[in-house]
Amino acid sequence: MAEPFTESDDALLDRFQRAAFGYFLQYVNPANGLVADTSRAGSPASIAVVGFALSCYPVAVERGWMTREEAAERTLVTLRFFCGSAQSDRPDVTGHMGFYYHFLDMRSGTRVWQSELSLIDTTLLLAGVLTAGVYFDGAAPGESEIRERADAFYQRIDWQWARGGEATVRQGWRPESGFLHYGWEGYSEATILYILGLASPQHPLPPDCYTAWTATYQWENIYDYELLYAGPLFIHHYSQAWIDFEGIRDGFMRDKRSDYFENSRRATQVQREYARRNPRGYKAYGKNCWGITACDGPGFKVLGIDGRKRSLFGYAARGVPYGPDDGTISPCAALASVPFAPDLALSALRHFCADYAPMIQDSRLPSSFNPMLSGEGACGWVSEGLYGLDQGIMVMMIENHRSRLIWKLMRRCPHIVTGLRGAGFTGGWLS
Repeated sequence: MAEPFTESDDALLDRFQRAAFGYFLQYVNPANGLVADTSRAGSPASIAVVGFALSCYPVAVERGWMTREEAAERTLVTLRFFCGSAQSDRPDVTGHMGFYYHFLDMRSGTRVWQSELSLIDTTLLLAGVLTAGVYFDGAAPGESEIRERADAFYQRIDWQWARGGEATVRQGWRPESGFLHYGWEGYSEATILYILGLASPQHPLPPDCYTAWTATYQWENIYDYELLYAGPLFIHHYSQAWIDFEGIRDGFMRDKRSDYFENSRRATQVQREYARRNPRGYKAYGKNCWGITACDGPGFKVLGIDGRKRSLFGYAARGVPYGPDDGTISPCAALASVPFAPDLALSALRHFCADYAPMIQDSRLPSSFNPMLSGEGACGWVSEGLYGLDQGIMVMMIENHRSRLIWKLMRRCPHIVTGLRGAGFTGGWLS
């Protein structure tokens, strides 16, 4: 294997992309298509991770990592499970009103951890289902069944119910207590939720729901970059893993003379600049060491480090420049920024390979690490195991950078086009 500083960009990306895809081969239940949230023993399935898996199978086919027949069979197993799973308001089923519980038992597929019926995680699952429905466009019986089941999956989701009588969509629901007391407000990963809700073939959201959401946006100037603010880096990735926002604008972005792709580019630059300035004085932050997002952490505690009290977090949505931030870096988030700022992302990846090689096992980046905790190893504290969301977003965003495959597929998805137009997007490839 070539050294990271002599390996070509494409070879480096190919190596890490293929390694990340391996997660979906290793941590899947082949009987139902469910994929584990993490590689840790006893982890339940995450429905969002299943959505990433469904989206990554076409990448694997196009890259020659699996056959089209194998990918179609894996997809069919997954769709048959979800379409046939029990839906009711009971607490021990798989879903309700077309939505699904955030975490499911890997074997039975029923709700675990008293998790919420998750609107955003169902949306990410749906995005994977729709990706499969577009990609598998052949005449073979298996591929036609994929398209039929993808349509049935979408048809039964009741987006109107998900508003809970409010102007914006609620974040979730529990059978024990009803809707959560907060909705999807403020710029977030929910862009794709509203777009697919607007395009619903049976129970669509009204257009004013999207308008009510964008009215909660926060536009800022940070380090001389004008941008729509969201602190954690993953927010600038998730919807754009599927939708190509470059050159298309809704009413909000038309007013700002920008678009969401450009906004993510600026957010990436803000991340790097924050790490370069390092206002909190964290060890190892710099122009090539950044990636602050929702990720695993060393645990909720306060420690004395280098003569200063430092508050540390467990799994939390870290963000810049306003925090929270505890010196924990997600290499996966930096690499997933490659479509927006390829030079910055690749420089960061090469830095991680060169200076933090012990934390990279078989070309798989860990969820996160915190180099301040030097007593825990050569790289400081390193997250145990892998997270499916991290691995999936890397596969998809690397592919969008290399070939734009997912973006091209979803341009052909009529529901995406309908939802974008319903939200007021115009220009670019929509014209």
